[in-house]
Amino acid sequence: MGHKARKRFGQNFLQDQGVIQRIIRSISPRPEDALVEIGPGLGALTEELLSAAGHLDAIELDRDLVPILRTKFFRYGDHFRIHEADAMKFDYTSLCHGSQRLRIVGNLPYNISTQLIFHLLSHHRHVADMHFMLQKEVVERLAAAPGEKHYGRLGIMAQYYCRVDNLFLVPPEAFDPVPKVDSAIVRLTPYETLPYEAQDVERLQQVVRIAFNQRRKTLRNNLKELISAEDLEALNINPGERPERLTLQEFIRISDFLTHLEQPAEKE
Repeated sequence: MGHKARKRFGQNFLQDQGVIQRIIRSISPRPEDALVEIGPGLGALTEELLSAAGHLDAIELDRDLVPILRTKFFRYGDHFRIHEADAMKFDYTSLCHGSQRLRIVGNLPYNISTQLIFHLLSHHRHVADMHFMLQKEVVERLAAAPGEKHYGRLGIMAQYYCRVDNLFLVPPEAFDPVPKVDSAIVRLTPYETLPYEAQDVERLQQVVRIAFNQRRKTLRNNLKELISAEDLEALNINPGERPERLTLQEFIRISDFLTHLEQPAEKE
């Protein structure tokens, strides 16, 4: 297409047809789906998504790619809508119609992937599922269980909202230009009903963030400004434990305790 990948946009264009078909099989797009693609690039996945579903909303920041994509998919007319916008600031609810939930797909730039996932999680009620190509380490962080090396803030908050499935690896040779890291495909499926719900999710996010500020230190040290060791013990949580050993439910237990402390006492 004559477009050179731009480093500032984190562009690495997927070109391996075997990988593309495997991603499409994982997504299994259907005509009734509300499909959204973030960062379509030169349209390798877009072509297959449109072929299967017949319609698509695409969000693309690189203005030089917009005319290329419009020309390539001209035959779809109004069924292919491209939004020249920053995916980090885009209002995804504007694409919802009635009770229909979005199916979001994207080969996400490595430099903004974590921030973008947090942004998308804030729209979880409007999303049926998300399939992303990410740096392998980011997918490992999303899917990590307590006690595992990559377990931390990103995985805890993703798993609060979603079921996380680490689907398969993608080698660097599948892209042009070839990145210096391995990639992986992940599926995030937001829960219709949260299995564990915090009384105040912002308080939960704060507890998790502070707990992992210095992940090699104990909860007693990291959370001392929020909660005492005695109160942690009362919650049946060992204050000498490191944060990566705690389950989501235990973080919610701490968060709910702090939320309850802040509530004004009821008048008799």
